[in-house]
Amino acid sequence: MNYPLAPWILRGYGFLTLHLVDVAQAEKYIPTDLEIVQVLPGKTIGGIVLGKYEPGSTLTYGELIVVPALVRQGGNIGAWISHIYVDDLNSIAGGHKIWGLPKEEAQFVWQSNGGAMVKQGDRVLCDFTPTWQFNLWRQRGQFGTYSSLEQLARFESEAIANLSLISARLDIPASSPFAHMIRTQPWLALRAESLELTVAAPKRVG
Repeated sequence: MNYPLAPWILRGYGFLTLHLVDVAQAEKYIPTDLEIVQVLPGKTIGGIVLGKYEPGSTLTYGELIVVPALVRQGGNIGAWISHIYVDDLNSIAGGHKIWGLPKEEAQFVWQSNGGAMVKQGDRVLCDFTPTWQFNLWRQRGQFGTYSSLEQLARFESEAIANLSLISARLDIPASSPFAHMIRTQPWLALRAESLELTVAAPKRVG
């Protein structure tokens, strides 16, 4: 596959939902050299990221990311990705080879309101529908994600976007691979418009 080298710059829009996740479910996916961050007894924060990267990006594609937990390595907190789906084969190859991410192919059916149904063949992975939104402000942020490249690695992402607080419904059928983990409606959901996301190359840690 002819995938571009890092960093990747991705422009478009996206959504983030946050959920309380049982540590007992999340730890099935987390390497033993990462500590799960508990925000309540037996609970961590996980979520769904849904992005549509449009012309002007390093690659144009749809993406669904599932984060089962916040994790800590040393004094550094980051995310761990257990499931990730895209609709571009070059993105899959780059995700595997550059970042060590478990990208799989899926199909995205985008709605006029920006939401989407994500499927693998006849199996629905999730159906995300935003409703009302309250516009906030243009915000810049940076966050770290851990992955596995023969050994533990971490990569940094920087995003700038027009943020909105939204209400949304997330339907995850029981047959979805992550239905046992994301079992509640989001307690917080955000929409990012005019998004510019820069994903750096990973660095080995530990």
